[in-house]
Amino acid sequence: MAKQEILKGTLDLIVLKTLEAQGPLHGYAITSHIQRVSSDLLRVEEGSLYPALHRMEQDGWVRSKWGLTDKNRQARFYSITAAGSRQLAEEQANWSRLIEGVGLVLGHA
Repeated sequence: MAKQEILKGTLDLIVLKTLEAQGPLHGYAITSHIQRVSSDLLRVEEGSLYPALHRMEQDGWVRSKWGLTDKNRQARFYSITAAGSRQLAEEQANWSRLIEGVGLVLGHA
């Protein structure tokens, strides 16, 4: 699997999980949440986030609508759909299998 594919899948996973846990958020709030809960270990750049959100919206995993931020600015708010929840469950299962496989290799290498 190419590095980009792994990163794309990981980005989908953490964005969907963020929306499931936090409810509707605008892009900056998504990136801030991910950075905060990962203790600054993960930083999602706008150049990666917005294309991913657009693709996930086309795939039916998220939906968006315009709203006002806490600072009274117009922003697009994203929320997870039922299809997105199913995809999240699949992505979490895949991630668990990957972690297990890597752990087995590291333990026996």
